[in-house]
This record gives sequence, structure tokens and C-alpha cells, in this order.
Amino acid sequence: MKIAALNQDIIWKDPKTNFALIDKQLTEVQADLFLLPEMFTTGFCMEPEKIADQHEETLLWMKSFAAQKKVAIAGSVAVAEEGHYYNRFYFVKPDGNHQYYDKGHLFSYSGEDRVYTSGKKRMIVSYNGWKILLQVCYDLRFPVFSRNNADYDAILYVANWPNSRIDAWQTLLKARAIENQCYVFGVNRIGSDDNHLQYPESTYCFFADGSVVSTTKGVIVSAEWNAEKLLNFRTKFSFLNDRDCFEITD
Repeated sequence: MKIAALNQDIIWKDPKTNFALIDKQLTEVQADLFLLPEMFTTGFCMEPEKIADQHEETLLWMKSFAAQKKVAIAGSVAVAEEGHYYNRFYFVKPDGNHQYYDKGHLFSYSGEDRVYTSGKKRMIVSYNGWKILLQVCYDLRFPVFSRNNADYDAILYVANWPNSRIDAWQTLLKARAIENQCYVFGVNRIGSDDNHLQYPESTYCFFADGSVVSTTKGVIVSAEWNAEKLLNFRTKFSFLNDRDCFEITD
């Protein structure tokens, strides 16, 4: 399966412009799954009352995009629902069916935990024969929450991870791939935001042995996932069979 992630310089608080730019940048790109960064319509904004989707505006755009290109598309957006705000990671399939994961670990350093509501459960989606765990940015720092219990093949991380901590981003993505014996694709935004934070090009896909399997061409970072290669690696190095058994409870 081919995944294409967009190195997106998100326009601050401007969904319509971001939609138009994404459409333009992905027009000629071919893939089975398109991956967009965290809060790809607005940037990582702590004013959800001003920017959060009220009527599934982004979800409707994603469904239209998926149907037109006959692909899946995934990325996170701020949403308002029943008096709460969520950092919601949508995964939309070509037929319009969708699933979502609400970010579980809210970034207290920026005050995200004061204005958004935390999700309470993991989400694993099935697509093209793959089982994929959805995660958002700060979740990357919490390995227990993403531990592979032999229930997924790959993890998607979407992020706004700034340059000042970029070594941690790359190191932890690689660690999650190795410890969980899976593909890990992490897409980070580029450019700068209104908080004067800088975001370098730092989107990667790692294989289960920690090797980089993604390539970058212009604003697109792409990778091929190979199910037979992953199965052979897990069979030869059956480390997951020796994992600790535990359950995560609320």
C-alpha cells in the first residue's frame, strides 16, 4: 500500500485557503492513503471557540476529496461537539465511511488540556488489509498507550512538532516502530505559525527494524508498506510474543 503525506505549511486559522492549497498540491499525486498534519485546517490553535468545526465542515471536505480521488485521507482537526472541543483525527475511506480518534494526551505545556477534552480510547482502523493505529502528536511520548498487543500493523502520527524538540520527534517515531514491530508514519507540518514556532521538514516512515523507508519529493513524502516483508520480519524476530501483558483502564 502506498501512503503519501503532505509537507503542509498550514495557513493560520484559514480552513478555506488550506483546503484549496491541499487540493492543488495533491492534484497529480497517486496513493492509496493521503496523510495530512495535526489541525491541518487552522494550525495548532488554542482558541477552539474561534476555529473548531461546528457542523463537520472538514469531514465533509475530506469525504468529497476521498470520493473524487478514490483514496483514503486522514488528518486531525478541531471540532466542537456537545459543549466540548476535541482534537479529532479523522480517517475517511473512499466510500465515505469514516472513523475517528480523539487525541488522548493533551499538550499541557501549551494549555491544550485547558481548552480541549481528552479522548478516552484507542482507535484501530482497517483499510486495504491493514490494521492501523491512529495517534496525534503528544501521544508519541507515551509508549504504553500505543503498545502493540498484536492488534495492528502500522501507526499513523499527525503532528505540529516544533524545531526546538525535533530530535525527540524523530527518535520516538523510530522507537515506536522498533518496539511495536510495525510501520510508523509520522507527518509533521512545515513552516511557521502565529506563535512564532518553526517547523522543519521532518516527516518520516520507519519500518519495524528502525530503518527509514520514506522518500521526499517536493512537498510529498511517500512510502510503500509491504505486508509480506512485515510478516517475514515478525516471524524471524518474534519479539512481540514476549511482550508484557497489561490492560489500559480509565
